[in-house]
Amino acid sequence: MKYIDEFNDPDLARRLLDEIRATATRPWALMEVCGGQTHSIIRHGIDQLLPEQVELIHGPGCPVCVTPLEVIDKALEIASRPGVVFCSFGDMLRVPGTGRDLFRVKGEGGDVRVVYSPLDALELARRHPDREVVFFAIGFETTAPANAMAVHQARRLGLGNFSLLVSHVRVPPAVEAIMTAPRCRVQGFLAAGHVCSVMGTAEYPELTERFKVPMVVTGFEPLDILEGIRRAVRQLERGEHRVENAYPRAVREEGNPAAVRMIEEVFEVTDRSWRGIGPIPASGWRLRDAFRAYDAEHRFDVTGIRTEEPAECRSGEVLQGLIKPTECAAFGTACTPRTPLGATMVSSEGACAAYYLYRRMNAPTPQAEPAAREEMNPVA
Repeated sequence: MKYIDEFNDPDLARRLLDEIRATATRPWALMEVCGGQTHSIIRHGIDQLLPEQVELIHGPGCPVCVTPLEVIDKALEIASRPGVVFCSFGDMLRVPGTGRDLFRVKGEGGDVRVVYSPLDALELARRHPDREVVFFAIGFETTAPANAMAVHQARRLGLGNFSLLVSHVRVPPAVEAIMTAPRCRVQGFLAAGHVCSVMGTAEYPELTERFKVPMVVTGFEPLDILEGIRRAVRQLERGEHRVENAYPRAVREEGNPAAVRMIEEVFEVTDRSWRGIGPIPASGWRLRDAFRAYDAEHRFDVTGIRTEEPAECRSGEVLQGLIKPTECAAFGTACTPRTPLGATMVSSEGACAAYYLYRRMNAPTPQAEPAAREEMNPVA
């Protein structure tokens, strides 16, 4: 296969669905980690086409959604200051902080700009040496290499007016946090192909062995996702738990070694708080001491901000896969894309936004309970 259209072939999709139906003999609950996969699933109705034994649970893999509220408020504080050019990807501008968002700051006179790469922000810093240029560096492992390269280049060019507000998160610790949560129902994972294209799959075998869950690396087109589901269900039915790469056209076991080296040179692992979930140990990156001069949080002294989530927003439960968006009373009423309460309704990869965009407005029909995880994961 060479062309995207071939990954949308309805005949091949039907064939994969038939195989999944023939394989699944008992209830199974799978989590797709990435928000891009969630949007593809809802857009194409994949969850509605699956046999009733197979349930898809939406995971926390949306970088905008999991950026904690206090980091949003730090961004708002920095962007409001005179002499600052605050640069961000466009999907962060509508994410609500405490009482306002970056669009509001821009409307109030802040110099907030949408860029398509951290290197665009670096070029602004080069052209405007009299301004402080800050790039909002969020995301999973996928965006970390470019952000690391921007800092590396800033130091090489001697640009003292460039910095990053960093809120990077890592997938493997999030998987561990999900599996150790008391209400976890997840029995298998569809791993995010773009993350694995950077980092490879070396961190996942230990997780599959410890929690006795299969992890299948998948892409984002309908046939990618269906093939990932087919492989995961096959493993579950056989009592297997291992890492499979169903996205070999983009993912190698070793990932992208040059990108990993760049990340490790500039960033170090740190604890990170996830919006709606809370602190997860070793789940993020921060700038190493050698690059601390480019850390906007320290440069602008915004380390002491503390916040509280709106009580009516249940996005944290959505991000943990505990509820579907339609099970939140605010969904589609108090919370819409024009009046969002949480980031999951704002982000182009958020589960709530997907349900709203593709008109999934009703609460889901209860499915058969998946097999208890204790049966798969006996206590050692």
